[in-house]
Amino acid sequence: MSGSTDDRQFATIGATARGSGPRTPGERRPRHRRTTRRLEVDDVLVVKRSKIRTAISGTAVGNFMEWFDFGIYGYLAVTMTAVFTTGFDENVGLLIVLLGFAVSFLVRPFGGMVLGPLGDKIGRQKVLFVTMAMMAVATGLIGMLPTSAAIGGWAIVLLYFLKMVQGFSTGGEYAGASTYVAEFSPDKSRGFWSSFLDVGSYLGFAAGASVVAITTFVSESIAGPTAMVDGAWRIPFLLAIPLGAVAIWFRLRIPETPAYADAEQSGETVHNADDPLARQGLRGIVRLYWRPLLIAVALVAATNTVSYALTSYMPAYLETEVGVSNVMAAVATVPVLILLACMLPFIGRLSDKIGRKPLYWCAVISTLVLTLPAFAIMQTGLIWAVLLALVMLAVPLAFYAAIAASTLPAMFPTASRFGAMGLAYNVSVSLFGGTTPLISEALIQLTGNSYMPAFYVMFFAVVASIALLSMKESARRPLLGSMPTVETQAEAVALVEGQDSDPLIDTSTMPLQVVGAGAPASTDDAKPGV
Repeated sequence: MSGSTDDRQFATIGATARGSGPRTPGERRPRHRRTTRRLEVDDVLVVKRSKIRTAISGTAVGNFMEWFDFGIYGYLAVTMTAVFTTGFDENVGLLIVLLGFAVSFLVRPFGGMVLGPLGDKIGRQKVLFVTMAMMAVATGLIGMLPTSAAIGGWAIVLLYFLKMVQGFSTGGEYAGASTYVAEFSPDKSRGFWSSFLDVGSYLGFAAGASVVAITTFVSESIAGPTAMVDGAWRIPFLLAIPLGAVAIWFRLRIPETPAYADAEQSGETVHNADDPLARQGLRGIVRLYWRPLLIAVALVAATNTVSYALTSYMPAYLETEVGVSNVMAAVATVPVLILLACMLPFIGRLSDKIGRKPLYWCAVISTLVLTLPAFAIMQTGLIWAVLLALVMLAVPLAFYAAIAASTLPAMFPTASRFGAMGLAYNVSVSLFGGTTPLISEALIQLTGNSYMPAFYVMFFAVVASIALLSMKESARRPLLGSMPTVETQAEAVALVEGQDSDPLIDTSTMPLQVVGAGAPASTDDAKPGV
């Protein structure tokens, strides 16, 4: 999808703003007829596959780290209830711990609103380095917190504070990482390369679950059944320190995206409220892109309700509602998450061939068809039934997650992409995704119906289906506000030679030099703010 209004409208408004020179407050710009020049070979961004792999791996490792923490916290929710809510009723204590998970998500929009526009101003790589460092430090510090037995209610206050730090950092993490991989990926294979971002996410969650399971098994074998509550729960969090150091090292190696560097060179990253292709503040983003923002919010809500139901909430659900042991609850999801991660690149590549929208429809339909039967099968408590139910939940999530990082950033222009993603993604995941464990548990306690999480997930699938009716296809097309991106010089030459007959090439959405009566002819004069 290229924007909330017709792409040609962006070209007309953008052309009028670019090249008209500075003006005094209240002065109306003269109207000039503009024409967009043809693409030349030098305009096309050529990104070698070796650089793509370095960029994708350096970004995915950050998401691995983020979800490693989510996995730890989700699978230790019951244990941390005993550690941080001593004296509370068990059900109330679990809600308090799950509220800590929700609190981190409620802070995410603030992180997105600060870090997103900052990423549009100073670059993606610098902000992604900061978010990774904040996440690693906060996760490690959780493992050093005193318990409620030592300092009473202050223990949960400190836990909430560190979860808020994590939430602020992740407000820029996924928005920035998805922006980064989308801008670094060639147009014709963006779905494939971008899918590896969420491969890192779910492998990170599987790693967190595995660490919790192994720590639980080993510590209880050595020190008895109370070993985790007595202090072994700290081990998974403390592992975040060396893992975070490795992730930070990877982040230091990734370069700036070629799309952002090109936009910076052309002057698009200079703030210009009159030019939709130039950098906008939050107010300008909402004013110009409110429709794609709403579409993104709906798709993110549908994706993350099923995602957090399967990952962060499922351990507590299996223990409290199904009666599965804490070790089995952690172990059961690991093979499912690994299978899910392995599916993503194949679905991403398929989206490059048939488009993003058909696969989003597959996600919506499979959610409505499979979710309720999956929860019904799960109630038997048999290990094979639990595994089958988790696989059924993973099917729609695979379709959602595989194409999210290639679809959502394509809705916004390069100069404002990080800021728009930071706003849309974090508002949605905070209100609907991150609160899934808390709301699901609250609905069960309120109604006594253990199927309420299924109904909650299905509701947002319906919301996503409505949004899909307005979403434009973005597969194989250049990103809005960016030049075409390919892997080889030969592809660039072929693309330029065939641009007149290529339905995927629309130069009006690109920051090309425009000329016309009264407009300056030099490239430098046409750049806003230069």
